Amino acid sequence: MRDLLSEAVAGVLQRPARSVLTALGTVLGIGSFVAVLGLTATTSSQIDGRFNALTATEVTVEDIGAADGSAIGVSFPDDAADRIERLNGVSDAGVYWPVSLPDGAGVRASPVGATVGEEETQVAAAGPGVLRAAQPTLEAGRLFDEYHEKEAVPVAVVGSGMAARLGITTLESRPVVFIGDRPFTVIGIIGDVRRKTDLLLSVVVPGSVAAREWGEPGAESPARMLISTELGAATQIADQAPLALDPAHPERFKAVPPPDPKALRDTVGSDLNQLFLLLAVVCLVIGAVGIANTTLVAVLERTGEIGLRRTLGARAGHITSQFLAESAALGTVGGLVGTALGALTVVAVAVAREWTPVVHPTTLLAAPLIGLVTGLLAGAYPAWRASRIEPAEALRR
Repeated sequence: MRDLLSEAVAGVLQRPARSVLTALGTVLGIGSFVAVLGLTATTSSQIDGRFNALTATEVTVEDIGAADGSAIGVSFPDDAADRIERLNGVSDAGVYWPVSLPDGAGVRASPVGATVGEEETQVAAAGPGVLRAAQPTLEAGRLFDEYHEKEAVPVAVVGSGMAARLGITTLESRPVVFIGDRPFTVIGIIGDVRRKTDLLLSVVVPGSVAAREWGEPGAESPARMLISTELGAATQIADQAPLALDPAHPERFKAVPPPDPKALRDTVGSDLNQLFLLLAVVCLVIGAVGIANTTLVAVLERTGEIGLRRTLGARAGHITSQFLAESAALGTVGGLVGTALGALTVVAVAVAREWTPVVHPTTLLAAPLIGLVTGLLAGAYPAWRASRIEPAEALRR
């Protein structure tokens, strides 16, 4: 075995430039393989982190009792927000629903502004906790609070999209929006939200005012509750919310927990994984063809050497082992170098994006072995061809 390895190393180093070019395909294939798996794992961890920071802290509760007619009116109690906010792990909570306006009713701004027709109007009734849970960024003014909700004060908060349609650019003129023929003082303009982006195209009024002016939500526009939780508490809150809202009839509520981040990660990364793994396989095939071609040329060039070895007592198996060892050495070297380059690529990308690099140990251990197997497969035919050369014919040449 020692002689075999020394002969294989000597054969590889005999023409170093050609050996480097031969191993380049394996280097690219293994490097792509390690980089793809490493970048996929790194990106997935970032997706999980960002997902947990926002979506995994959100729970929606649907009023299915009112929707299917099993409950009269609205299933949510008047103090629904207080009941949910008493649960451990809840940050903010509130009930909201889309307001069904009378036929022909639209929204217009005063003293100066445009009129938005009924088909373009989105009026939402919401508790103060809904606005806080949406985590808005205000362009001007403030949000309405528990006082406005309790006293049914006719105020409104307008999303930036709806404000642009109505021509409201500032609150210094104390603008008023008329929803139908009801005036509402605009006290805030929302510039952006982290949740419920439909608020940017809506006029939001306190739920108590909406219930007084246009009635309670019904089957066509059922009420829902938005709950913002602390990180890690969403699943627990989803289990507890229906019972906290109505211990006697928890079946009237359907709590929707955040989706599984693993499923989201798999969906996001699946197509990309397949594409780049296919690229890595193509590089490996190119590398294998390069090793096979170089080894076959070496067999033809070293016919005299093969004949001399056979004359001195080497058997066909010895010749096969020699050329297999050389091709395996090229594959292993290519695998090691490709593994190092792939790992460095993952680290470089992670550092540039300020991420935490993630490379599974199995990937680093398997990559050089894949290079070794590639070299063995590539050298199988040339080695068999070398073992078939007759000693007398080789020496005669």
